[in-house]
Amino acid sequence: CAAAATLLTLVTGVPLAYVLTRREFTGRQLVDSLIDLPILIPHNAAGIALLFFFSPRSPAGGALSSMGLSLIDTVLGVMAAMVFVSAPFMVRNAEEAFKSVDPGMERVARSLGAGPLQVFRYVTLPLSARGILTGCILTWARAVSEFGAVVVLAYYPKTAPVLLFDVLIGEGLQKALPVTGILLILGAIVFTVFRVLQGGSRVE
Repeated sequence: CAAAATLLTLVTGVPLAYVLTRREFTGRQLVDSLIDLPILIPHNAAGIALLFFFSPRSPAGGALSSMGLSLIDTVLGVMAAMVFVSAPFMVRNAEEAFKSVDPGMERVARSLGAGPLQVFRYVTLPLSARGILTGCILTWARAVSEFGAVVVLAYYPKTAPVLLFDVLIGEGLQKALPVTGILLILGAIVFTVFRVLQGGSRVE
């Protein structure tokens, strides 16, 4: 679920970050502010908001129900909660990556006959790839560790943090240690990769 959520935020968040760094449009400041909203609010409140938004009685939830889809206590719900809380990490890291690319290089490519999509694909995206990859790592790490929003919207199927909570409450500390160990190891791996990428970026 965390990998799928990361892929979804990559596909949607990177274009949004590019538009925010390269275009001026009405409502830009509002969109920019809303991106950070999941970081600012308690995540159980985010889960409640998502539960209300995707309830079968809501327009969005009703539309999904008519297609045979539900986000309550399903894998799709887990992914939706993960996307909501982790998307800011993808967008903000992609923004910083795009800001580091000299717009003059894009203008040169355009002057040589490249279209907007070609410029993005062959100039902007390769030069910002490291920052976007960092965003992917942080997005995945945030998604895989999410508890508050997930437990409200989709208690089942249980993610690792929800399982850890259940084991701790139901069976005690000793039984919770193996799950805790796995999460700590994953966190250490992600943090190490992130530091390596940061170090490589500084050397370049």
